[in-house]
Amino acid sequence: MSQMADRFTSMFRDEHRAVRDSLLDLVDAFTARDIPRAGTLLGRIAGLTGPHFRYEEEVMYPALVGLFGPAYIAKLYQDHNQAIGAAQGLVALAGKSSWSDDDVRKGVELTRAILPHVSDCDGLSIMVERLGDGQIGQIFTARDRSNAAGLDLLRWAAEVRRPPTLPAA
Repeated sequence: MSQMADRFTSMFRDEHRAVRDSLLDLVDAFTARDIPRAGTLLGRIAGLTGPHFRYEEEVMYPALVGLFGPAYIAKLYQDHNQAIGAAQGLVALAGKSSWSDDDVRKGVELTRAILPHVSDCDGLSIMVERLGDGQIGQIFTARDRSNAAGLDLLRWAAEVRRPPTLPAA
């Protein structure tokens, strides 16, 4: 495995850990009915996931079509659609002045619904290792560009995100 692949794996895992930990903290905030903390955590999660989803969709997922085929990559885009929908629901809940028991249950469910994608996506790093350094370098470049743009998840999804066009395997 190349140094670039090692660097990617380490960076990618750190990004997923930060999202994982923030989502688990969000479950705790809902359980404790801590609306201000939930709002802060949602801002953090949106800030982490906007650039992350962007570089995945714009460069990394298309680069992986040759390994997985288009059907699995289409599933990853669908997972992002579901995470964006869950984030929209969480933002609506965080905007309330108080939460009912049903709101707390829904907040916990929406948050937990995102967690499987975080853990599943982290495993993609072992597939990225199979890409050449040139392709991994393109992923890093897209990541840098996405981080520099600084769009949170919902703003990116509303203003920049485009429907995927998957190359054939």
